[in-house]
Amino acid sequence: MTGPDSHPRVPVIAIDGPTASGKGTVASRAAAALDFHYLESGALYRLVAYLGGSDPVRDAAGLDVAFRDGSIILSGQDVTDHIRTEAVGNRASEVAKIPQLRGALLARQRAFRRPPGLVADGRDMGTVVFPDAVLKVFLTASAEVRATRRHKQLIDKGIHANLAALSRDLAERDARDAARAVAPLRPAGDAVVLDSSALTVDEVVDKVLMLFRKRNAGLA
Repeated sequence: MTGPDSHPRVPVIAIDGPTASGKGTVASRAAAALDFHYLESGALYRLVAYLGGSDPVRDAAGLDVAFRDGSIILSGQDVTDHIRTEAVGNRASEVAKIPQLRGALLARQRAFRRPPGLVADGRDMGTVVFPDAVLKVFLTASAEVRATRRHKQLIDKGIHANLAALSRDLAERDARDAARAVAPLRPAGDAVVLDSSALTVDEVVDKVLMLFRKRNAGLA
């Protein structure tokens, strides 16, 4: 296996998909099951949006971020809840269209590839960041299911949310992500497309692990 990063032999599982498809939960659980490192790439864009600086490219290059036990730590501070708001998510979708910003974050994302392996979720993990990933999964679900999931997530955290407004926001974000000129949201040519609309999280994780073990065995 070859790649543009410093650890080309370290296996990567790339899980891409639209907002609220469940890719973050699936990726983090798969990483825990395999004892791999985990990268939530979308959090990097949310962090830049959260910082709201006048120079987002410089902010991206200087991110001091770590993922620990489900929390996102920025410069030693837990900012998990702060970057999960819909406002930050919408701003993140906007700044993600900046080519220079995506370039600044590319090396930062690839640096997460360390032994024994990495599970990375996002929108262009399999197409741009880790094109040599052992397994590429494009995880999706119906718009209705995704809006309902996102609504439940916010309500469970005590954050007021309107289901109809969430549905509109998801549709608009999907359109922006799919239409942008740089790294548009789409499955990699060799990705396995999984529709999670009628599946539990455990069922999706099991499918990902099964696919990875088959692919990894084939490369041994």
